[in-house]
Amino acid sequence: MAKTQLGARVDEDVAELAKRRAADLGLSIGDYLARLVQDDASGLRARAVGAAARFLADHQAVFDEAEEAQQARRGARAA
Repeated sequence: MAKTQLGARVDEDVAELAKRRAADLGLSIGDYLARLVQDDASGLRARAVGAAARFLADHQAVFDEAEEAQQARRGARAA
């Protein structure tokens, strides 16, 4: 497939973040951006966010209990 060059201006912090994330994934910035666009266009990102929201809705009580227990332990040591 032929490649086309695109240009975009972003804040320096966004550019650095993109560079670091691409490096973490072992991708060039171009390949990383292409992956992001493909994931977005395919609906993958929206489905992932939806799945995370459903997971939290179903299991929020477990996280709340763990956080309350952790706070109680901290409070017991502080007293």
